[in-house]
Parts: sequence; structure tokens; C-alpha cells
Amino acid sequence: MSENTTFVIGAEETDVDTEELPTAFSYGKIVLLISTIGLGCSLILKAAEYETISRVLLLCTTCILLAFLLIEIVRKISHGEYGLDLVAALAMGSSIVFGEYLAGTIVGIMYAGGQFLEDFAYGRAEKGMSALLQRVPRKALRFRVDGLESVPIEQVAVGDSVLVRKGDVVPADGRLVSEFAVIDKSVMTGEPLPQRVLRGAFIPSGASNSGEAIELKVLNIASDSTYSGIVRLVEASRKSKARLMRFADRFAVWFLVLTLCVGGFAVFLSGDISRIVAVLVVATPCPLILAVPVAFAAGSSKAANLGVLVKGAGPLEALSEISIVVMDKTGTLTSGRPVVFKIYGLQSADRILQLAASLDQASSHVVGRALVDEARSRGIVLFRPEDVVEDAGAGISGGVDGLQVQIGGLNDQLESAQRQKPQENELTVQVMVNGNWLGDIFLKDQLRPDAAEFVQHLRSIGINRLVLASGDAAPASQFVGDALSLTEVRPRLTPAEKVQTVVAESAAGNVLMIGDGVNDAPALAVASVGLAVGNHNLAAAAQAADAVLLKNDLRLIPQSIEIARSTKTIALQSVYAGLGLSIVAMGFAASGYLPPVTGAILQEVIDVAVVLNALRAL
Repeated sequence: MSENTTFVIGAEETDVDTEELPTAFSYGKIVLLISTIGLGCSLILKAAEYETISRVLLLCTTCILLAFLLIEIVRKISHGEYGLDLVAALAMGSSIVFGEYLAGTIVGIMYAGGQFLEDFAYGRAEKGMSALLQRVPRKALRFRVDGLESVPIEQVAVGDSVLVRKGDVVPADGRLVSEFAVIDKSVMTGEPLPQRVLRGAFIPSGASNSGEAIELKVLNIASDSTYSGIVRLVEASRKSKARLMRFADRFAVWFLVLTLCVGGFAVFLSGDISRIVAVLVVATPCPLILAVPVAFAAGSSKAANLGVLVKGAGPLEALSEISIVVMDKTGTLTSGRPVVFKIYGLQSADRILQLAASLDQASSHVVGRALVDEARSRGIVLFRPEDVVEDAGAGISGGVDGLQVQIGGLNDQLESAQRQKPQENELTVQVMVNGNWLGDIFLKDQLRPDAAEFVQHLRSIGINRLVLASGDAAPASQFVGDALSLTEVRPRLTPAEKVQTVVAESAAGNVLMIGDGVNDAPALAVASVGLAVGNHNLAAAAQAADAVLLKNDLRLIPQSIEIARSTKTIALQSVYAGLGLSIVAMGFAASGYLPPVTGAILQEVIDVAVVLNALRAL
């Protein structure tokens, strides 16, 4: 594919492959429909005094439902899961053996209803996450001499020019080639209003074009772009399992043994072998099967809607147990961009900035962009630069307003009694005019406006050990640590030393590592929970982090911790309450006070209550 190949990404070409998206409660619907129709028809036949046909229909319905259940059990065992569905299968099987067909059908309905409720809960809980997948572009239209050709979006390569029409989703990270664009990043960052960006601006995939058609130069292929990284997190979240859920699997065998012991003891004492049916019916442990996954799916969805995308139930549970937070500095607690805070020289500050910013309009360097932004914020009119020459090691020079302007950097050794010395955490830009020093522009990285409230909120929820692990120099790191009253500051750390810091802190508790760059990835991966922040590196961060801050607001992090804690509490409440009621019901059933049919109905009521309680996590 050539360098100048152009694509049109049309709204009608962004169809989603529905096979890759979750189908809401389809399996539960089928099983519930079979059980409901079978029970309803059998009751009608019984009312019409066709007792034998009614019982045969109940038997057939129970056998069909048992077949569905056995298939599900085999599927789970093949994946190494030994679930509590075994108890439900034994209850239905024993009801067939002892002729309790109505009870068996009700157990089948209970099982089908549990499947339906679980699927419904997941469908509701993942609604916000699935919306991310629905925005993924699938097709592209490529311009050719003889017209347009539809091609898969995967064929877009780095360096290609892409045309994004009004209302379309940006398919891959790119640099704006058009003069300006109006971009809606609300899905990506939570910023409520579209932003006007100028030529050369970075535009992440997943953002929407709210203005006229624009041209982008692709920087990352679709699979490596920002939006794809988020999508991979969503897909991974469906596969992750919390420790509570794994506990439920391990508990299944012991609960099955307990159920059989209670049923056998009841038969031994009473001599009534059918009592084992009643015990098995009320022992079907849907609270443990459903409560934990439903609660964590709901909690993950709530966190995602808030703006923190957690990679599944396991990290969400780990987030609930965080007691120590280790943080990077640049780009995490600070803006990550230099900001002009002082201008000193032979002429007025505005004149010095005007000449420097006018020249830096032709530069893509982060310092140049900072000077241009500062000039525009002050309402300074900029001149058109001419004959610009930029050298990565020596700065930039060119003509501005009839003058020869040159901008140097930190390493310039020009001596002048009129110059001010920068502090270690400051960056100085030297401005020269016609070979003579005109002035210095001082820049530094500033604290994020939400950093102080973020730290205060962490302390308010009981997290008091806050460690700054920075690769920056000691003065800059200590300035941030003192400003936020952090527990400890560790400057000049390499990526390996950041890992050592996280490992050392883990000896005292569960660690949340917060970072924004590739250099933080090893520490993010080794922490109990790694959380990536930042708007331009989500794709890379997604590979190592357990969670991503989608919105540009640190205050959402302690809120997500509170959501995780609440989710775990609700899951445990549902498990304890549901199993407690089931065990009490087993006692009544073993004593002969709870017949199979009544027990099945009672267990269904318990299941519904448990699932509804788990959904409180939303």
C-alpha cells in the first residue's frame, strides 16, 4: 500500500460484527421458555383431568432441562470449573427417580430462571462497556483512479492518509493534516464539549469528528491504536475471575458433600427415601452461583460508567483491598507539559514571547507548542515565520517580523550578568535576536488541579501511605511531595527501581500503582493493581495495567476504590444471606416440614432476592 493512499471512513461502513458482541440472555431465554411452556401445559392438562398425560409432560420437560444442565456441567468441567450446578442436576435427577415430576420441573424453572437472571444482569451491567465495541469501525473506502474500493480497516497502515467525515469515528491514532478540526473526545476522556484542534494535533482513535471532513496521517495501525487498547480491556474483563468467584467454585464440592450428608441423614432417621429430593431441591445453591459474578459485573460497569475501566472481576476485588498507593509524577500528578511561568529579558515579556512563539509555530516540539499556547492565551498576535531551520540539538531559527530569531535550550552557555539562573526543576528557553541575547522564557511542569483533592480523598477512605516514585530529579520530585504532603518521595528511579519500590511496599499491604508512561509499565504489571492514566498512551498502558482512567480526572480513582469495596461487600452479603437461608430450608426439608414442591418455590424466591441484592452494585 502506498504512502499516499487515502481512505474514506464512512458512517455506513462502520458496521459492527454482531458475532463478536455479547448476546443478551439468549441461552437463559431458551431454557426458561421450555420449562415455562412444559409446566403451563401440564397444569392445563391436569385441570382437564388428563393426569397421566400431565405427568408424562412434566417428566419430558424435566428430562429436557436436565439434559441442558448436564451439557452445561460438561462444558464447565472441560474448562476446569467444578460448579454448584451439580446439586441442581442431582435434585432434578432424584425427582425423576422418585416420581416427583412437578418438583423436578420447578427446579428446572429455578435453574432456568437463574440463568436468565444472570444473563440479564450481565447484559445490564455490560451495557456501557458494549457501547465501546459498537463504535469500532470495520470497513474503509479507499480512493482509486476508477472510484472507491471497500477494504477492511485492518489494511490501514502507518503513514496512510485517512479522511474522516463529519460524525464518523476516528479509526486509528493520527496526526491532523487539515488546518483545524472539531473533535469530540467524550467517549475517550469524558470532556463534555468538542475541542477545536489545529494542524499537527494528535487525535486518538475512538474520538468522533464533530466538524467538517478532515485528513489524518496515521500514526498507529488500528489494532495498536488507543481505542483498540480500551476494547481489549473490555474483552479481558469478561474473562477475569475474582478470588471470591474461584472460592465459589472450590466451595461447590464441599457444599455438595454437605447436601448429600444432610439428605442421607434425613433418610436414615425417617426411613423416607424421598426426603432426599426435598433436601436437594432447597439446597440448589444459586446464591453462590449467581451472586458473586453478577455483583462484580455490576461493579465493573459502574466503575466504567464513572470513567475507570477495570480489567475484570479479579482486579476489581484487588482494588477493594488496596492499602498503599505508589504514584508516578510527570503526567500523573503533574500535567506532563511544560507551562510558561516567567519571562525575563531586555524587552517586555509579551514582545519576547511574541517573537519566540511566532518562530515556534513551525515546530512540533513540546516546548514550542507550550510557547504558542501561552502566546494565544495572552491574545498576542503572531507573525508568520520564514526560512525556518530546526535542529534537534541546537534549537530553531528563522525570520520573524524582519528579524533573525534563534531559540536555544537548556545547554546554552551564554553568559550575561542580566540573565537569571533557573532552578533544577525549571526549563529555560533562550531567545536570541540578530545574534544577541534578548531574553529567557522559564517553563516548568505544574501540579494537576485535581491532584490535591485526589490525595485528600485517598486519605479520607483510609489509605494513608502515599509514595511518589519518580524518574525526575530530587528538587522537582520533592516539590510535588511537599505540595501534596505525601508519605515518602523517591526520585531519580529507573523503571527497574520503580518495580523494586512496588515490591518493597507490597510487603506491608496491597499496592495500587498509578502511572502514565511506558516506563511505568513494569511497575504497573507487578502491583496488586496497576492503573494507567493519560490520554495519549492508553493502548500501550492497556498491556500492563489492570485498569485505565478514561476521564482526565484523578478524583475518580478513590471513587472507584469505594465502588470496589461496596461491590465486594454486596457480593458477600448476597452469598451469606442466600446460603444461610438455603441451609435453614435444608433443615426443614430434612425434618419433613418442607415438601419438594414448596421447597423449590421457596428456593426460587431466595434466588431472585439474592440476584436483586447483587445488582445493587450498579
